[in-house]
Parts: sequence; structure tokens; C-alpha cells
Amino acid sequence: MQNAQLFVAPGDFTATGDSQKYDSYIADSHIVESRHDAIFAALDGLRVAITVFRPDNTLLYANQHYNYMFASLPHRDRLCGTTYEELIRHELACGEIALSDLADGPEAFVARRLHQLQAMDYHPFDVHLADGRIIEIKARRAGDGTSILLWSDATHARHLLGRLEDAIALSADAFAFWDKSDRLLLCNDAFARLHGYHSEADVTGVTFASLIDEALKRERLTIEGDAAAWLSRRMDAHRAPAGALTVLMSDGTAYLVRERATRDGGSATVYTDVTERHRAESALNEQSNALLRTKRALEKTKSAAKKQTDYLADMTARLDAAEVEADTAKTALLRTMSHELKTPLNAILGFSDLLRSSPGAWKPDQIGEYAGLIHLAGGNLLRLINQILDLTKIAARRYVLNRSVIEANSALYAMADLYNGRADDRHIKLHIASCAPGLCVNADEAALNMMLGHLTENALNFTPPGGTVHLSADANAGQIRFRVEDNGPGVAEEDLARIIEPFEQVARGTDEHESGAGLGLPLVKGLAELHDGSLDIQSAKGEGFSAIVSLPAA
Repeated sequence: MQNAQLFVAPGDFTATGDSQKYDSYIADSHIVESRHDAIFAALDGLRVAITVFRPDNTLLYANQHYNYMFASLPHRDRLCGTTYEELIRHELACGEIALSDLADGPEAFVARRLHQLQAMDYHPFDVHLADGRIIEIKARRAGDGTSILLWSDATHARHLLGRLEDAIALSADAFAFWDKSDRLLLCNDAFARLHGYHSEADVTGVTFASLIDEALKRERLTIEGDAAAWLSRRMDAHRAPAGALTVLMSDGTAYLVRERATRDGGSATVYTDVTERHRAESALNEQSNALLRTKRALEKTKSAAKKQTDYLADMTARLDAAEVEADTAKTALLRTMSHELKTPLNAILGFSDLLRSSPGAWKPDQIGEYAGLIHLAGGNLLRLINQILDLTKIAARRYVLNRSVIEANSALYAMADLYNGRADDRHIKLHIASCAPGLCVNADEAALNMMLGHLTENALNFTPPGGTVHLSADANAGQIRFRVEDNGPGVAEEDLARIIEPFEQVARGTDEHESGAGLGLPLVKGLAELHDGSLDIQSAKGEGFSAIVSLPAA
């Protein structure tokens, strides 16, 4: 586009005899033209496109990058004087616009583009091009009615944001990011639903203080003490550079909330569901309190028994012996549980501390490896806690059975589908014996699968490579007997009674195998007896191991 110049005839000045003014005017015009050339050269050197429109929306100026951004359009000099709508239709005619932007039709697309310029909507407008680029358009208006559009390539930024949004949406945790004004920038739907909203769009832009205050008013949180004091403590924790706390929801779920300041002055929040762990801790606390109350009751009984007759004295001695035995059993139980719980917890804390100590020093494959180890340790811990909780329910007769008619053959083949891969990895043959047609058991399906799963897993763990695990079922005296046999190293006869007690473990041979907490067989025994059935084990050193679960026939 040619720069504007002023043309004045020499006679306009010489007619009045003022030729010096004419010479001065010519010099000033050259200075103005030089400045204009420098400004236009600077605008042409920008990596963004700039277009200037007159008050009637016709193009006054476009810099060189505009033609680079839309290579198929005519040269910018030829576009001057065309309206903004004509420019948009040029883009459509040249095939510059992606089909995704034209889903509602070309006219709807043109209307949206014109609305930004007419209404001076200061929100950026994204245009998706056919070659995959994403162009961000920002509109501003000068005081004289001139409009300026700034066109920049936002492809990389939008792709990064899209990947972040996809990753957050796929996460099982609830995520949220806050700007430096503590307003919600981005979150996943899990975070929105956790606070009583349908989707991210309903909560974006809300301040953290307003979000928590509204959650309290809706009674979505379970708090102790004064609400104002709790809210003050929650805000202090949120403003800290980094920290973690546990939040209880009104539906009984518990979340570990981790928060960290971001580099742009905002913060990030992550909610992780720790309901099972919280319940397990509560259950362990209840058990400890129950043991303490029992011990105090025994002490009172002992004190009163000393004042009785010789018969009562003899009973006191027996109670003393029982107390010593109970203390020994309690100590062994707590010691074993402490070890089994600390092992996965130490792994979780150790690897998470490694990642937290130098977050920028780890490669992606190292981060993936450590995250996998943390997940494995967490799964082992959850499994142990669930087993403890199941044993506690069984012992308290609070385990509810939902009985139904289950075909024995289907139950065995379900185990085969579940453990075939693991058997192949260990080079062990998993053999399923055919059952008689119509062989059905009256049992809780989840409990039956748990019992068969524990027995099959034990057999695979202790059978050496090249060995065989047999699964079978038959009818006997009104009961269905499920049998799991292996040809592993077996268990000495004197240890058979001990291994069905909780936290008791017996080495079977010298081969390496996956160790457990010693809860599998006790859990199978408890569930079988809850069905009015039984667990029988048969083994001898070097002669394999056989476990038989007998349950009522349907």
C-alpha cells in the first residue's frame, strides 16, 4: 500500500513571494514520509498480522504478515478498500477455513465474524484453518472510529491447552487451576460435580473463597466446630505455597486435597479419593479402643476375683494366663500389621518424595516408572486393608450375603479367564476339569469369586515354573466341593492348622514367590463358614497342596 503524500504547487507559495516556506514544507514532507516508511517497515517485520479498517469497515491497511497467514488471498494492496465481510468471503472462496468452523453453514460463520467487529467484542475469536492452524483474532477500536484487528497464530498454545484439558478430563482425581486473583481458570467435570455443579462451564471464573463458602451453605462438606473458623483454616491452607489436608464430604467420602502454588502466581488443587483408607483407619482406631476397653475390664475382674474363695482364686489364675496370651497375640498382631502396612506406605512415600524433591530433574520414563511403583504399592495397601475389613465384618457377623444360584462350571471358567495370563507368564498350566451338567451352588457370587480367587492365586504363587494347577468341582452329600490343587512344594503337616490363622505364613519350599500378609486362607475359611460350609486343606512336604471349599448345593 502506498504511503499518503501531500502535493502542493510551487506557485501557491511563490505567488506570495514566500519561496522559503515552500522549501521548508518540502523538507518536512520528506521527514514525515521517512517516518511513515519506518513505521510500515516495523509493522511488516512483526510475526503477527495487523489490519486497520475505516469507520465504514473497509480495509485501510494490512501488514505483510497478513498475506503470509492467508497465502491464497490476493496481495494486500489489492485488498485495500474491500469490506471486512468481503475479506471473510475471500477466505471462504479460497478454501482457507476448516470445515469444523462451517458446521452451521457459511452464513452463520460470516455472522459470527462480523459480530466481533461490529460489537467490538474484546474476547479473542478463534478461526480454524483448513491446514490445521488456529488463528486468534483480537479487535480494538480507536477514538476516530477506526478498527484494528490483530491476527496471531495460536495453534501451539491451543494444542497444549487441549492436551492439558484431555489429561485432566481422563484423570480419576478432581483437578482445578486458579489464576493469581484466585479465580477458577480450568477444572475437570469431576471437580465441578464434587462441589455441586454439572460441568466445568458452570464454575469457571468463580473465586476459591466463593466456591468453598457455597459448598458449606449447601452442606456438601462435613466439618467439626465453628464454620467460620474452619473456613479460615481452609483459606490459610489454600494460600500456602504447598500443602495437603483431608476433607470429608457429606455423603461419607473422604478426599486428600493437595495444593501447590504455580509459577504464574496462581495455584493448582488436586482431590484424591481416600475413602477406603479413611474408613480403614477409623476401623483400626475402633479396634484399638475395643482392645483397651477389654483390657480395663479384665483388670477390674482380676482385682475383684482376688477377694473370692479358692475357686475364684483358681479362676483368677486362669484369667491371668488368658490376659498374658491376649497381650502376646495383640503384640504379634500389631507388629505384623505394622510391618505389612508400613511396607507399601514406605514405597509410596519414598517414591513420591523423590518426585517432589526435584520435580524438574526426572525424565518422563522415570516419572512413569515411579508412578507405576506408587500405584502398585497403593493397590497392595488397599488390598490388605480390604482383607482386614472383610475379616472384621466376618468376625462381627456383619458380612451380608446376597445368595443366588451359581453354576459351578461358570465359576471355575471365570477363574481361568482371570488367571490364565498370570499362569502363562509363570509357565504354569492352569487346568479346569469338566463338571457335571446342572451342578449349582447357593452362594454369594462375589464371596465365591473371592474364595476361588484367593485359592487360585496362592496355587500360582507357590507352584514352580512347569507345574500345574487343577480347578474342579463335584457334588457330595448335599454340598458342592470346589477343589484347587497344585504340585508345588507343599506344607508340612504340623503347619496345616497354623496357616489358616490370620497373619500366619509358612514357607513352601525355597523358590521365590509373591509373599502376602497371611490373610487369604483365613478369609476363605471365614466366608465358607458364613455360608454354612467349610474349608479343608490337605498337604505334605514335597507333595503339593490341595484346598477344598464346600458350600450348600442349590
